[in-house]
Amino acid sequence: MKKTPRDGQDLPDLDRLIEEIGADANGEDEKFWAFRQAFENNVSVPCDGFVIGEPVSVLEFDYDGNERRGLTARCRHSNGSEHVVAALDVVLSGASSEVRYLAAYRKWMGLDPSPPSAGLPHLARQHKAAATDLDMKGPVELVVLAVKENAVRCKLPGTDRVITLRANQPENAVPGEVIVVRPNKQWKYAGHPYLSGVIESVRLDVAALALVPLKLDDQGIWVPEDHYWGEDGEPIEEWAKPIIARGPRQEFEMEQVLPGWDPTEYDSDPITDSNELKQAGDFAGARKLLMDLCQADLRCLDAHTHLGNLVFDRRPEVAIRHYEVGLRIGELSLGPGFDGLLPWGLVDNRPFLRCMHGFGLCQWRFRRFDEAYSVFDRMLWLNPSDNQGVRFIIEEVRSKKPWVDR
Repeated sequence: MKKTPRDGQDLPDLDRLIEEIGADANGEDEKFWAFRQAFENNVSVPCDGFVIGEPVSVLEFDYDGNERRGLTARCRHSNGSEHVVAALDVVLSGASSEVRYLAAYRKWMGLDPSPPSAGLPHLARQHKAAATDLDMKGPVELVVLAVKENAVRCKLPGTDRVITLRANQPENAVPGEVIVVRPNKQWKYAGHPYLSGVIESVRLDVAALALVPLKLDDQGIWVPEDHYWGEDGEPIEEWAKPIIARGPRQEFEMEQVLPGWDPTEYDSDPITDSNELKQAGDFAGARKLLMDLCQADLRCLDAHTHLGNLVFDRRPEVAIRHYEVGLRIGELSLGPGFDGLLPWGLVDNRPFLRCMHGFGLCQWRFRRFDEAYSVFDRMLWLNPSDNQGVRFIIEEVRSKKPWVDR
């Protein structure tokens, strides 16, 4: 898995933003003032952020004329104390435009637009919901981040502020879904906010998650004439003919998010760790690892896939929800009318393709033949090499043969 710009901070886009901000500025001092004005016009404060890993509320960005220090940020700690730090020491939460402006400023100052802590948020450093953030008089909407043994870790929609929900049947919640809760009581324990209530409804609403789409890395042009379609003299299979007729298309690799992954340590892959626990019969341990990944970043598509795999045999009605969450989050990167390829051979595409495969199998299992066929046909267009073997089952789905466990 290679390093790519995080949080949608495409470098050419940041260059354009830097040029736009400093268009009328002459000299370093005027450019600092231009950035200060851009922050005032475009960055809504207070906003959540981190300073040396500690959650803070950023109250103000300013510039006092000191070029060596540059822009400053006035921040309030959770204990109420306020401090003024260099804006470069601040990491903003979330996927808002505020992140983009700070990234542009960092790049103009010659630094990495995305400091490492922005890409791998630690579970203990998340912002916590305040008592005033919730209206206890009516239904409360929450985004599910992870499901623990007897509770649901959630965040408030549009923010990164977390709260733990004690509710009826928490095991039915799925990370990435939005739940509506009828609240009963709100309290704090050991500094962490809690809410009790009854889950009244659940829905999948990816737009409400306010996620940064995963980056697509252009890998050049795929030419069907150069692709292997079988041995010479063998007839071309029916499913392949329209793909060949479509002609050359662009191929891409989708960014893979895997919190806690360390490329310098061979044994640091949490997905592998989870699979090993599952194979050893420790399903609870495997599930906890995957839930922790979702809590750290809902864009970890492989976590959604393997959560679905854990319950595919026993609870397919829950498995399909895990797969669909991962699928819909990945689709944020594709946009409407996407006509490119996501080849399996580019390894970071595999989590998305696994989500699609699991989702299609569940649709077939529930006898939703048309929906299953649509998923499998799309998989062949995205990955004509068909490393997942969709070509061997798509005709059974088309002819509406019931799913059987293979």
